[in-house]
Amino acid sequence: MNSTASFAVPAPHSANALALAIANPGALGTIDAYISAVNRLPMLTVEEEGRLARKFRDDEDLSAARELILSHLRLVVSIARQYLGYGLPHADLVQEGNVGLMKAVKRFDPDRGVRLVSFAIHWVKAEIHEYILKNWRLVKVATTKAQRKLFFNLRSMKRDANALTGDQVADIATKLNVRPEDVSEMEVRLSGQDMALEGRNDDGESEFAPIAYLSDEGQQEPTRVLESRERDKLQGQGLLGAIDTLDARSRRIIEARWLQDDGGSTLQELADEFGVSAERIRQIEARAMGKMRTALAEYA
Repeated sequence: MNSTASFAVPAPHSANALALAIANPGALGTIDAYISAVNRLPMLTVEEEGRLARKFRDDEDLSAARELILSHLRLVVSIARQYLGYGLPHADLVQEGNVGLMKAVKRFDPDRGVRLVSFAIHWVKAEIHEYILKNWRLVKVATTKAQRKLFFNLRSMKRDANALTGDQVADIATKLNVRPEDVSEMEVRLSGQDMALEGRNDDGESEFAPIAYLSDEGQQEPTRVLESRERDKLQGQGLLGAIDTLDARSRRIIEARWLQDDGGSTLQELADEFGVSAERIRQIEARAMGKMRTALAEYA
């Protein structure tokens, strides 16, 4: 998303526009404009929050739920900013966090003595975590609870960009209660760089792209399989059918010239066999080849 693009930011009281932006932060134009707009929305007092929460819980008043959500959009922006290091768009992180905020509002009980902001943090982070794990690179990582904890804490626990030493791996594994080999594996996966499947055509780079060596030669793609079958059919049944359309002399010439393992007969050898000139054999051969092409075209 281009953060420098210009557009009209809605006024702070434009709740309808911001309600639309809950599902899609890009609806306001840029993520910077969205952040500016939500930061201008007033925050609720304890009394206002409790009144709206009870109104939504007891009466299912959606307008009350909307006010609760709008007043906490800045919280989602703040939390989403903490996950920009994974290379995913800020707007997408905010959007997923807003889904978590909606879930929190739906489950919030104002009579438990906890502010919505404290209750919503868990739901916002959980939704963002799920989005990152599903979309970060193409390889799925962190499928267990321990691996998820390792995934989201390893970067902050590393002292620098250098590879972890054996002692550092053991220390992190102890603190996070995971195996040292899990720490080493996750470090490798986090430090890996994205690579285009198909390289650029300049400087011969495409020759070294993964697409050039990842294909399984033993498993052909469907189109090649079909082409191979069609070619085999033409070479087998089609060729026999085409030869059957020839007269005896033409068939003998074609078989002698093209279907022998020893290289076939010369025009002069066939001319001597049939008692005609080599040029006449060439003409018969050319006419027979044309007739066979027509038969093969009809067969195909």
